[in-house]
Amino acid sequence: MRSPKLNRKREHRGAIFPRDGTKNSSTPSVFGSSDTDPYEVDSLPGIDFDFGELYSGTIPIDSNDTSRSLFFFFAPKLGEPSKDITIWLNGGPGCSSLEGFLQENGPFIWTWGQYNGLPNPYSWQNLTNMLWVEFPVGTGFSTGAVTATSEEEVAQDFVGFFKNFQDIFGIEDYKVYVTGESYAGRYVPYVSDAILKQNDTKNFDLGGALMYDPVIGKYDYIGDTMTAVPYVEKYTELFNLNATVMESLQKAHKDCGYEDYISKYLTFPASGVQPVLNGSYNQMSKECDVWDIAHDAVFQGNPCFNVYQISLTCPLLFDPLSFPTDLIYNYPDFDGPYFNRSEVKDAIHAPQEVNWAECSGPVFNGTDPGPYGNYDLSLDPIQSVLPQVIEATNRVLIANGDWDYEIISNGTLLSIQNMTWNGKLGFDEAPNKDVVIQLPDLQWEAVFDENGFGGLDGPGQGVMGTQHYERGLMWATTRQSGHMQPQFQPRVAYRHLQWVLGQIDTL
Repeated sequence: MRSPKLNRKREHRGAIFPRDGTKNSSTPSVFGSSDTDPYEVDSLPGIDFDFGELYSGTIPIDSNDTSRSLFFFFAPKLGEPSKDITIWLNGGPGCSSLEGFLQENGPFIWTWGQYNGLPNPYSWQNLTNMLWVEFPVGTGFSTGAVTATSEEEVAQDFVGFFKNFQDIFGIEDYKVYVTGESYAGRYVPYVSDAILKQNDTKNFDLGGALMYDPVIGKYDYIGDTMTAVPYVEKYTELFNLNATVMESLQKAHKDCGYEDYISKYLTFPASGVQPVLNGSYNQMSKECDVWDIAHDAVFQGNPCFNVYQISLTCPLLFDPLSFPTDLIYNYPDFDGPYFNRSEVKDAIHAPQEVNWAECSGPVFNGTDPGPYGNYDLSLDPIQSVLPQVIEATNRVLIANGDWDYEIISNGTLLSIQNMTWNGKLGFDEAPNKDVVIQLPDLQWEAVFDENGFGGLDGPGQGVMGTQHYERGLMWATTRQSGHMQPQFQPRVAYRHLQWVLGQIDTL
């Protein structure tokens, strides 16, 4: 069965891209020193504007053993300096956080259909110092022996790297925030928990955490299968399945027990602890594998269907990271991915010998494949570490995109209703408060004005989802967004981070 932005990615190489950009030499340096100079990024192919102070490279996990290291990008906060740092992790396991850097919340956006990178007006470095890390070892340019069999082990690797990073960049007494998406729904709580266990506020003062479309519970059975059919029914025009397939799915939803399960457990307040479920669907029949059946059937009507953003249709758009949908595809002159180009590797101080792909691996290694078949043996975060992080910070946000079929919103909510934190099981009340986004359109406003449509793109976006807060946990849904929320709805994601940083009290 598939995995969320997970190990579906394959390897590709080479690319042809326009223009090289340079950093403006007059840009004031915040973290420049003889220790950080080897990591400074002066120019990037395809970026033809001043991107400010930027660093990247590899740092060992253990300063006495350079054979295992993690690769990073670090972008200092724009404007007034701040004493906080936000970590971003993509999922997989084995998918690169350079996706987040290039296509979601970094200083520039170079996403599907774009010929080159453009400034990102909603970059998270407007709010905080940003650190993107390819994690764990075995991901992207993060190299070394892959020995871990658990989230606890890779979290300890991160702690070692992060301390060495702080020593190099002279970072002390900073609030630390851990964020990510997809399988990072496992990384983020375990890394946050490892940070808390350092008992060291000088270098490991955790302030909060954020997870998008996350793997926090039994993601394949609960996060996908259980809620697949109601989801397909809700967005029937986007799936466009024929009547025979729909009737089969609806019958299986009832016969396999999914309808009764949702009726019993997706309630507010929570009705009780949910039973342990094995596998990725009810094994009584192959017909119970409703997520995969719907997924495979949808391509007949829409060959360009995208599980990460179900509203997309043909044509397939060019992706500089070589993964526009489930399909690996590049236009003839762009046989990417971007980070596998030798001149890009030189510019970012990456190892030339690594054949970079957006997802690689393995990143776990052992003899027991574990519950998800990827050799990660750790418990689901809702069972222990996620409640501990919520209770320690009272500043954790979990959000799901409405147009994500990879991790379905009600599946994530089912997992939350099976989690006990701050003394109670699940939310007491159903989420129903609007998220109203009043941030202006800084990406397309000029285009609207040039075409005589000035003002139609604002002011603000209006209602863009729901929010609900109880006992230290904020839950949110995002309208018109798929799996990668900062990519699809950057203004909403910007607002999310403001809340996690404690800059606002409500979304």
